[in-house]
Amino acid sequence: MNTYGVDLTGRRRRRRHSAEFKAAVIQECTKPGVSMAAVALAHGLNATMLRKWVVEAERRPAAATPTTRAAASSPGDCGFVALALPAPPTQPDIQIELQRAGTSVKIVWPAAAAAQCAAWLAEWLR
Repeated sequence: MNTYGVDLTGRRRRRRHSAEFKAAVIQECTKPGVSMAAVALAHGLNATMLRKWVVEAERRPAAATPTTRAAASSPGDCGFVALALPAPPTQPDIQIELQRAGTSVKIVWPAAAAAQCAAWLAEWLR
C-alpha cells in the first residue's frame, strides 16, 4: 500500500558527476571575476553544491588532483615557481651611532660579540 499519496517510481534520482566534470567546473569558478552562481546555472547545478565542491578542492593538496597538474603546465597559465632565496642572517649586527662634542661615530659590531660591545661602549661613555 502506498502511504505517500504520490507515485515515487517516477521521481528524480540523484545525479552523479565525474571527477573530470567537477574539476572543469571548479577550474571555471576559480577564474577572476567569475560568478559561482552563474557557473552553477550554466551547468545546471545547485550553487550551494558547487560552492561545496570548490571549498573541498581548496582543502585538498594541489598534487592530489591530476587535472590541476595538467592545467598548470599548459601554456599561458601562471603557476607557482619556487625561487631559491639566500638565508637570512641568524643574528643581525649591532649598529650604534654616537655623537659627542661635535664628533660623530658609527659602529657596526657582530651580534655574536655583544658582551664585548657592551664593555667597550661603557668604557667609551665614561
